[in-house]
Amino acid sequence: MITLQNMTFPEPEICTELELYFRPHGAFSYSLSRSEIWLDQGSILHLDTYFNLFNIGKWVAGCTLDGLFAEIEGQGRIELRVLQAIPGRSWEILFCEPVTLVTGTPHVADLSHYTDHSDQGVIFIEIRALDENGASFTGGRFATGTVPSTLPRLAVSITTFKREEEVRKTVERLEDFLGGFPFGDQVRVQVVDNGQSAEIAATDRVMPIDNPNYGGAGGFARGLLEAENAGCSHCLFMDDDASFHMENIARTYVFLALSKDRRNAVAGAMISNTHKWAMWENGAYFDGFCRPLFSGTDLRNRDAVFAMENESVRPSSPTFYGGWWFFAFAIDQVRHHPFPFFVRGDDVSFSLMNDFNIHRLSGVVSFQDDFIDKESPQTLYLDVRHHLIHHLVTDSLTRSPLGTARVAIHRIMRSLVRLHYDSAATQLLAWQDVMQGPQFFDENIDMSQRRATIKEMTTTEAWQDVDTLDLGVRRRKTLKSPARRHRMGMWTLNGHLVPFSTRRWDRIVVNIGERGVVSAAFGASRITYLNTAADKGYTVTQSKRQFFAIGWEMTKTLWSFLRRYDDLKQAYRDGYDAMTTRDYWQDKLALPPTEPDTFQKPIVSRAKQISANH
Repeated sequence: MITLQNMTFPEPEICTELELYFRPHGAFSYSLSRSEIWLDQGSILHLDTYFNLFNIGKWVAGCTLDGLFAEIEGQGRIELRVLQAIPGRSWEILFCEPVTLVTGTPHVADLSHYTDHSDQGVIFIEIRALDENGASFTGGRFATGTVPSTLPRLAVSITTFKREEEVRKTVERLEDFLGGFPFGDQVRVQVVDNGQSAEIAATDRVMPIDNPNYGGAGGFARGLLEAENAGCSHCLFMDDDASFHMENIARTYVFLALSKDRRNAVAGAMISNTHKWAMWENGAYFDGFCRPLFSGTDLRNRDAVFAMENESVRPSSPTFYGGWWFFAFAIDQVRHHPFPFFVRGDDVSFSLMNDFNIHRLSGVVSFQDDFIDKESPQTLYLDVRHHLIHHLVTDSLTRSPLGTARVAIHRIMRSLVRLHYDSAATQLLAWQDVMQGPQFFDENIDMSQRRATIKEMTTTEAWQDVDTLDLGVRRRKTLKSPARRHRMGMWTLNGHLVPFSTRRWDRIVVNIGERGVVSAAFGASRITYLNTAADKGYTVTQSKRQFFAIGWEMTKTLWSFLRRYDDLKQAYRDGYDAMTTRDYWQDKLALPPTEPDTFQKPIVSRAKQISANH
């Protein structure tokens, strides 16, 4: 049998929120070091959790399965129950028997008759300890009898920049995992080092690659070229600052190996390191904004997890995309290589412009710092650029000239009413840079000049030690009801349209979670923002002069954009096609022209051997 999904346990350096992995009822003990759960007599272990439920609907939709089996390991006499939670219907018990577990001898339950009920819903295991001495649970898996005709040759491509310690740890964990993974000899790890400082040692499985710093777009473009040249059939993009269970690789690899459609891709979810029990994004779609799906879902809540899993099986939006913190795909399905955005928007564009059929597997997720902490005038500059270009080049996102301009105007105005004049000025600069045409991105592929310019423009929105800040608070208008505060903020654009001084408006201190919330700024003429750790911050103060100066420049830019819209749109469509080719990136990266090796070399005998042994 081939493993589809292993049972996953908490890991100290990844996540220790127990309820994301198992839910005990009754007396129990858990060894974090040995990944072993002991249950007293009568206690029940529920594995109906985000990491350990099995979404049969997703696997049936994407893969060819020859039966389904559940296997568990442990010691002691138990009642083993396997249930299928079918959406909108009564649940079914697929297996329920007393079983004696013996260490080293897994017990297998045949669940292939799930098709008698439904091929939708989630399947999960429950264990009840029967003996007075209790029972232990040490692992398990879901498996199938399918033998793939060929095995994917997968390149795991990590792009890194000046995160030497983090990327070395990730590479070390990958090497350890692949050494014991049944398909480990079909996986190649590439570390594309944009900082040329990671000093990763080359091994049989790991290939370090020094690369010019053309941002994430350049790093992943290089990774795709190297994977193609090495004869890999599939590529998995990963960030250097993401931590994840190695089970991510196992589930993704087998899903790709058993896929019915070469267009199938796997997009990993993201959980913030701040709250590891909450989903940050489980896929997203783009419609003028990046719209993360299931954001805030409490993964400790079984009903919420089941609802998310059932909904995520359904067909996604035409503008659905997957983040490059974890994104796997077949190389021969790539029609457009990355656009040279530097960073931000490259993953959105890659999904929009290539015809992937993107799947999200339960438990395939990366833990990393959220985007709120990373927000700055530079990231907001980058956001405006890619949002505008998506609308200019993507048929499904086409808008009128004014509708497209509103993408930039909305973002600039959000910054202005929050007193973020540095951000507003850089966002306006981004709009003006887009209007220079696609050649601007080619000529500024390393963003060095623009990064220097933005740094000079950032005078107030720079993090400082909190000890240097005045944290004095004065509240009057910000204590009004939310409705009155909202009306006041909107009608006066947070005091900027009031024809007299607003110095006596409120002075407030706001935490990082509310930095992007416009209404949190209404009624204040001075705002101090604190980071997650509350050890750094910065203060912004109302300035009508800056507000109207930026507003006037924005109006002139709008007029020019409307006049040039048709020519600009055509230029970007032509330029996008030319700048997302294999040849373009080989030239930019100064690589010699090469022909890629053959994809999907037949290795049927190896697949049969693995199937027999595992």
